[in-house]
Amino acid sequence: MVLETTYKEKKYDELIDDLVGKRFGLFQAIKMKGIGSKRLDIENVSMNMKNFVNTLADTTFANIELRPIGILIRINKGLRNFTWIIPYYQLVIYKSNGSSIHAQGRFIQFKNDRNFKENKAFFNKMLDEKIKYDAQFQFHPTW
Repeated sequence: MVLETTYKEKKYDELIDDLVGKRFGLFQAIKMKGIGSKRLDIENVSMNMKNFVNTLADTTFANIELRPIGILIRINKGLRNFTWIIPYYQLVIYKSNGSSIHAQGRFIQFKNDRNFKENKAFFNKMLDEKIKYDAQFQFHPTW
C-alpha cells in the first residue's frame, strides 16, 4: 500500500502502526544502531509505481525505515512524499546490479552507487530483522 504522506494525518499513522508496528523506542533504536537508511537513489520502478517518482531526468530519492513487523519506504518526489508500507511477510529482496525490493506486485530498484554502498550494513540489518520475523512462523513437520 502506498500513501501520500506529505502532510501528517492521524488516520495514516494509525494504519501504518497496524500494518508494520509502532516505531521502535529511542533505546531500542540505539541498541539496533539505527533504524533508518541513508538516502538511496532510485534507478527503476515497476509500472504501477511510476506515479510516485520523478518523470524527468531528476533523481528520485528514498529512505527505508525498519519497524517491528515490516518496513516503510519513504519516496521523495519534488515537494511530495509517499510512503510504501511493506510487512515482512510480503517483502522480497533481490541483489543484482544494486538491489531491488519487491512486494505487492510492485518493485523499486536502487542504483549501485556510493549511497547504496554506504547502506550495505543497513540492508544486512533489514535482512536479519526479516529472518527473525520469519523464524517465528516456521513449522516443522512431524513424521
